[in-house]
Amino acid sequence: MVDPTRPDYSIVVPAYNEEALLPATLERLKAAMAVVSFRGEVVVCDNNSIDATGEIARTAGALVVFEPVNQISRARNTGARAAQGRFLVFVDADTHITSGLLGEALERLASGGACGGGATVVMDGAPSAFEEHWIARWNGFSRRMRLAAGSFVFVLREAFEAVGGFSEKVYASEEIWLSRDVKRWGRKRGLDFVIIEGHPVLTSGRKGVWYPPVVLFVVMLGILLFPFLLRSRAFCWLWYRRPAG
Repeated sequence: MVDPTRPDYSIVVPAYNEEALLPATLERLKAAMAVVSFRGEVVVCDNNSIDATGEIARTAGALVVFEPVNQISRARNTGARAAQGRFLVFVDADTHITSGLLGEALERLASGGACGGGATVVMDGAPSAFEEHWIARWNGFSRRMRLAAGSFVFVLREAFEAVGGFSEKVYASEEIWLSRDVKRWGRKRGLDFVIIEGHPVLTSGRKGVWYPPVVLFVVMLGILLFPFLLRSRAFCWLWYRRPAG
């Protein structure tokens, strides 16, 4: 029997010191959710923030949970455990999605033909030439290999729980490992892992503002050459450190 009070889907937002960008993200989510026909909720995981992230999320009407260990995959998993929906949607705190994207993702999951997926990505502002090149390469790779970008991931709860959620062995690229695991799970059941192209997500290009292209290039190259470095929080500083001010 279907519980009419239980949401169909849960949007999980991991957030670490995101008081600047979180309000706009939650406002966009609210607008998108108002259009789709499914019942939804927003769960914000405050990942040990020292700013007003948690208070902002509560004021916006989100369910707020706390994860003391500062790790993106842990924050995602903690949020997912508190979520009630049978469909899980993970959106980064600096990312905006449209009702078209949310609706298509939920329809794909509800159709019984997909186990999960992601979307192509565009950056806001005026991204550098390096960022534009990187995003173009990533979108091509994502479509070809069917791997979701961390800024937007959708998945059946059943599949998410079956594969153990996001890997907590790594400090970045956890969405890659989840994509591979869920894709493998779905293949055995005749379900697709899809990358939606018609409704790209808009994500912040702030790292390109904070750091010069050579820094971004060195970090990305190091990960490509030595993937085991993803297990090092120190090496993955780019995802955790914020410049002063």
